[in-house]
Amino acid sequence: MSNTTISVQTVPSTTVVVRLPTVLRAQADGQTTVNVHGSTVREVLHGLVSAYPGLGANILDEAGDLRRFVNIYVDDEDIRFMDKLDTVVADGDEVAILPAVAGG
Repeated sequence: MSNTTISVQTVPSTTVVVRLPTVLRAQADGQTTVNVHGSTVREVLHGLVSAYPGLGANILDEAGDLRRFVNIYVDDEDIRFMDKLDTVVADGDEVAILPAVAGG
């Protein structure tokens, strides 16, 4: 018998807080915020939809892209002016989902 030591490297898990608007909370068991893992906004949204499938049709279209009337902010910065769904998120970031508002 030999003593063998195996070293395992783990990838740090990035956890962000997703803030849900009132209209989406019912599909997430009434929660105002949800902790989700992911390294980009796309991964975070897919993780959110995986945990709460009822949110999917409200946030993402059939191709998996963000619906036109949904705005996403990472720490108060609009992802439309960043890398959109490929915007990188860091541990502890806040991702806010806001439905677009139109008036007339």
